[in-house]
Amino acid sequence: MESMTVQPFPATSVLHDEDSDAEMVRRCREGDRRAFEDLLARYQRPIFNAVYRLLNHREDAKDVTQAAFLNVFRHLDRYDPSQRFFGWLYRIAMNEASDLASARRKGEAVSEDLAEDRAAPEAQAARDELDRAMQSALMALKLEYRTVIVLKHVQGLSYEALALILDCPVKTVKSRLYTARQALREIVLQRGIV
Repeated sequence: MESMTVQPFPATSVLHDEDSDAEMVRRCREGDRRAFEDLLARYQRPIFNAVYRLLNHREDAKDVTQAAFLNVFRHLDRYDPSQRFFGWLYRIAMNEASDLASARRKGEAVSEDLAEDRAAPEAQAARDELDRAMQSALMALKLEYRTVIVLKHVQGLSYEALALILDCPVKTVKSRLYTARQALREIVLQRGIV
């Protein structure tokens, strides 16, 4: 897996043409390795960024991203072409991230995998500090709330895409997102971040 960098908070992702995804999946099922490499190239960075924002640990994010793509490759025969591919992929990745987070021992410190120090202009230093503070606030949320915040505001997904990924109605997504935003706002205010 190539070296991954995290997009600045908040970043958005570009969703791809679902028809071409379905075509690539069809080619993968027929044994075309290049088609799977194309899917990997298309979705590896967005998956990594979402998982990193959930776990706040670069190596764990790499591992989860790899595991998600391995599961996708192994289970392409289970993919329902009537469903959106990115939703299926994101659901697998979110499940992997959730499994890893649940497996961590209680009391285990979460690694602060911060960007390497470098000389930067004052404005960049302030943005980096805000990014770290916001990531820390995000990590204080329960995983289910972090997930909806990351998928909506970092990955830029629609409510419908979130409903598909989280396997719940759009109304539930909106409710969960509202609660998550309120909880994040409270943390930000308490810590004096903004």
